[in-house]
Amino acid sequence: MRGDRTVRRAMWRLLPLLGLCYLLNYVDRVNVGFAATTMNPDLGLSATAYGLGAGLFFIGYFFFEVPSNVILHKVGARLWIARIMITWGLVASATAFVTGPLGFYIVRFVLGFAEAGFFPGIILYLTYWFPRVVRAKVVALFFLAVPLSSVIGAPISTLLIQYGDGALGFEAGWRFMFFVEGIPTVLLGVALLFLLPDRPSKARWLDPAEAAALEARIAAEDEAQVPHTTGLRAALTDGRVLALAVVYFGIVFGLYVLGFFLPQVIAGFAEQFGTDLSLVQEGLVTAIPYAVASVVMVLWSRHSDATGERHWHVALPAFVGAAAIAVALLLNSPFLVMAAVTVTACGVFAAIPVIWQIPPRFLTGVGAAAGIALINSFGNLSGFAGPYLTGWLRDLTGAFQTGMLAVAFFMVLSGIVVLALSRSLRHAERTTTTGAS
Repeated sequence: MRGDRTVRRAMWRLLPLLGLCYLLNYVDRVNVGFAATTMNPDLGLSATAYGLGAGLFFIGYFFFEVPSNVILHKVGARLWIARIMITWGLVASATAFVTGPLGFYIVRFVLGFAEAGFFPGIILYLTYWFPRVVRAKVVALFFLAVPLSSVIGAPISTLLIQYGDGALGFEAGWRFMFFVEGIPTVLLGVALLFLLPDRPSKARWLDPAEAAALEARIAAEDEAQVPHTTGLRAALTDGRVLALAVVYFGIVFGLYVLGFFLPQVIAGFAEQFGTDLSLVQEGLVTAIPYAVASVVMVLWSRHSDATGERHWHVALPAFVGAAAIAVALLLNSPFLVMAAVTVTACGVFAAIPVIWQIPPRFLTGVGAAAGIALINSFGNLSGFAGPYLTGWLRDLTGAFQTGMLAVAFFMVLSGIVVLALSRSLRHAERTTTTGAS
């Protein structure tokens, strides 16, 4: 069908570009996890202080997330996403110049403020381009940038740290890594001003008739949703939005604990199991769970699209991932620990693209912009709570096991809430349909 060809063309044109943006985004966000083993002693950071600094990113992120997404809805993705990338790239490079805990806290907070709106902005942007029947797969393909940022970014970051001492005048490799890894983000942000069309009707590579048909198809899908919320205030006070914020909080809690602390867990294998890995080898081992999870995520999202089911496709991976992480660090072999961590990573990544197919069931227009941003901003507060709580528990107990149990708890909570929300949405839709008949 002609419409299917248009969708495929949009996927090939947009997803590689957006995926590269998100890959750089995630590298700049979590490369602090690879820097930690050498940066923390240099800056005098305890595990608690490091967790606080790593998590402060999400406080700045939280305060500007909803306004940023509303601005994007009004001024267009091209201009606003380019602005986000240029400013966060500059701040990411500035991390190279921090001299103590206070500077670390400040730059992490400002980085979150600069980046706010990027991920929910892309999620909103994809709803302008792709029909519902392919959106979980599209989001999964976009979200591939996260595991790939570890598969690709982990070795690159550790190489820059290991061999960056003295480069460009930086006395420490971790400083060189931060400086270098922010530069491509700035350059790509400038390129977006020329490469990213706001909507199908703005794309020079689409025939005007194709673009109009695609926009009409998506508009018809949005209008058919019952009941739907379109207003800003209504979206921000909608109980379904708040429930999804809880769901996303629990899943992303596991994502960020893995991102910020898995390199340190693997480094601890030397003492725990007697392994002898170089820094680069530790980076390669860190990449394994993400490589496996990337395949599982795409396959699981395609299955969700094919069946049209969303809620169990979130809950089941959450439950399985929670069970795996609960026992991971109690195992007596580095291979078994990594196998369990890999299962958890698969659960986290399988759930996330499907979560974002639930808000469009009841949100449209500026309500979708605000609601998606609110879900993401509250959910990403786990990026503050997760690193801080895990670091505090690590200092308190001397081990990471208790922090991993917290991950399991929040993932189980996510599964329970999303199933309860499923029943609520089905009841509301049946009531509205009956009232209209």
